[in-house]
Amino acid sequence: MSGIPAHTRGSQESNRQKEHHVTTDSQATADPRPIFFRAADQAERVVGAVRTDQLGGPTPCAEYDVRTLLGHFISVLRRIDTVGRGGHPFEVPQVTTDVPDDRVAEAFRDARAAVEKTWSDDAVLDAVLTLPWGEMPGRFALRGYVSELATHAWDVAKATADPSMLDPELAEAALASAHAMLPAEPRGGDVPFGPVVDVPDDAGAYDRLVAWFGRRP
Repeated sequence: MSGIPAHTRGSQESNRQKEHHVTTDSQATADPRPIFFRAADQAERVVGAVRTDQLGGPTPCAEYDVRTLLGHFISVLRRIDTVGRGGHPFEVPQVTTDVPDDRVAEAFRDARAAVEKTWSDDAVLDAVLTLPWGEMPGRFALRGYVSELATHAWDVAKATADPSMLDPELAEAALASAHAMLPAEPRGGDVPFGPVVDVPDDAGAYDRLVAWFGRRP
């Protein structure tokens, strides 16, 4: 995931990217845990704001309603914990379905806490881990998940709340990870993302992030 220049738009954004260790020079060696847990904290706030009466509503992920998307979100964290302990990500289902509606936020918090405990060991950063897309050192794996957490936080906020509550600087960091992890082509087939959606040059950070993953902002 290293070695691909970050997406930059002017000196102000470049400075923000340097602050969050997403430039080419620092990405190979930076500890990804601060930015990852910043993304996890944002996701926890967004998930915690969802009301039970919103769980059946649609989301930007056409195949998921809000309930299913939250179940997938919990699975993402459980997979990150599993791979950090040397397990295979597919030991965890794509969607967690055994959490009662009124305990989704609690389950998300518990999954996040498990990730923090597992990844507190510095050795995990340089261990070669198995991810859904291949094997790589833990520091690159965790950085790749920043974009997934940020994108799904947008999905949930778009479906249930106000996306303006999201942190745009975090989206800039996530976009750099997304560019490194997911090329613009090919898409579809074995690559479970649609084509990159065109957005204006002055589009906000989250619009550019989700457009990279084939969503229409």
